[in-house]
Amino acid sequence: MNLPNFLTSLRFAMIPVYVAIFAQGHMIYAFLVVVAAGLTDILDGYIARRTGQVTTVGQMLDPLADKLMFISVILSLLLAGHISWAAAAAIFLRDLGMIAGGMVFHFKGKKTVPANWMGKLTTVLFYIGIMFVFLEAPFADSYLWAVIAFSFLTAIVYIILFQALNKPGSGQNKTIGPGQ
Repeated sequence: MNLPNFLTSLRFAMIPVYVAIFAQGHMIYAFLVVVAAGLTDILDGYIARRTGQVTTVGQMLDPLADKLMFISVILSLLLAGHISWAAAAAIFLRDLGMIAGGMVFHFKGKKTVPANWMGKLTTVLFYIGIMFVFLEAPFADSYLWAVIAFSFLTAIVYIILFQALNKPGSGQNKTIGPGQ
């Protein structure tokens, strides 16, 4: 257990804390837990790369912690009526497609595309959208739909990059991970 993996574990622990605070109706405090989770995500990746503490466990747990927190936030906002079923379904459809596709390609021994600036920007834009929803901004729904559209564009770019990376003659098939 190194510091980056500890921070990732801490993010897992923040999920039930977020849910409990949200369930009590404390929107701002719940959002602050989400922000704290985001900060630990940035910090654990930075520390892992900077100090050479990238581990296989961390590479697996880090995105899982991120996805579970994100799913918890989207589900809680959906069940509380803050976002529409259609928005939640579009978000889950895109994420599940990316996760399932990545797993299939990984287990088939195909090269996978590491996270790039578009994927990271999509994440930042989603969290800004979530902030707008928590703050009940009047344009939150429109903004969220714009981010959903951008996230599907990002998914298309990943598919194109995947195909280019795995076309015949592109080198030996092996999995490339995004680091921690």
